[in-house]
Amino acid sequence: MRNDGMDTLERKALIFNVQKYNMYDGPGVRTIIFFKGCPLHCLWCSNPEGQPGGHQVIFKRGSCIHCGACVPVCPKGIHRISAAGEHVIDREISCIGCRACEEICLTNALSIAGTYMSVSDLVDIVMEDKAFYDYSGGGVTLGGGEVLMQPEAAISLLAACKRQGVNTAIETSGYANMETVMRFAEYVDCFLYDVKHFDPEEHLKYTGVRNERILENLAALLERRYAVKVRIPLLCGINDGERSIDGICGFLRPYADYKNFKGVDLLPYHKLGVNKYSQLDIKYPLSGDPVPDDAVLTRVKAMFNNRGLDAAVMRH
Repeated sequence: MRNDGMDTLERKALIFNVQKYNMYDGPGVRTIIFFKGCPLHCLWCSNPEGQPGGHQVIFKRGSCIHCGACVPVCPKGIHRISAAGEHVIDREISCIGCRACEEICLTNALSIAGTYMSVSDLVDIVMEDKAFYDYSGGGVTLGGGEVLMQPEAAISLLAACKRQGVNTAIETSGYANMETVMRFAEYVDCFLYDVKHFDPEEHLKYTGVRNERILENLAALLERRYAVKVRIPLLCGINDGERSIDGICGFLRPYADYKNFKGVDLLPYHKLGVNKYSQLDIKYPLSGDPVPDDAVLTRVKAMFNNRGLDAAVMRH
């Protein structure tokens, strides 16, 4: 795609959240736009509503009064009241995103994850805070889900933001064909690039995909001098072991002196998204308590630093 004309502004993306005044996902004050759909299924995912590519009903049971108002308005028959008087959602039926149940719900117990938004509308939202970006060195970050899964709309949005003088970043797993990644690179000021695990089999076990493609794309971006910050979600007993960390250090060490390599952010596991799983009728897939303590974070950070790699702990 090389046409950045008005027609591209009418392209639509399936978005599940827009977050303003973010200070974590890129430099300065940023607007984060979350694209729906992801090829990975990380066991610790804090945005499970961002994994499927379609719409989903989010149900807050504690707020439901079981009035049944949503039952007759749903054209797909997703909602019903059981013989015991409880509100039940049939998760085998696909939501079409009409939002009729969301609109009629008296207690805000129902909401729909996923809204189709035009690139033009998204640009308008981003530009509302241009003054904050200019003052802080911030901008827009596209995340997810996985933004690489909606390349046409996402690239159109990035190009439009660049024309407006807005700094751009994407938060990505890097799991896509290299051609797609390089199409994005033309319009991205910095890649926030997740490396979940260095071992391909362990990566498959915890995310559902192997990591060869991810590492190949990462190397290509660094070698072609695109700005990249590597981010590692750190979980005790999963990817904090010396073998995994040493493998990542060895992979990154040849790029330590590259100006476009912006270092490593260590992201300690948190439980901020755990409640979302019950709202989607999904059992949280990660057992145990993999939260790394200060000793673990200090050890892992030192492993990078000792190999000449800048690393910092980033807490949400």
